[in-house]
Amino acid sequence: MASPSPHDRRRKDDADDEEDPVDQMISRTGCAELHYAVQECMAEHQDWRACQSQVQTFKNCMMSFQNALYKMNQKKTENTTMN
Repeated sequence: MASPSPHDRRRKDDADDEEDPVDQMISRTGCAELHYAVQECMAEHQDWRACQSQVQTFKNCMMSFQNALYKMNQKKTENTTMN
């Protein structure tokens, strides 16, 4: 009996229902709707230059999330070093 090829990258049927890891990550940021707006604009215009407003809004949301995450990690570090 032949073993499956390690180079077989086909997805299993039950894996089709899983959410994309990138979508999962973006959903945790609270910026998913803005991400979808960028995708919709890109699908409509086929030119990222026509979507700069959506891209900038999404970027601002992601930066806010990153800044909040950074501050939260800083507080954790400060609390850990004080104890």
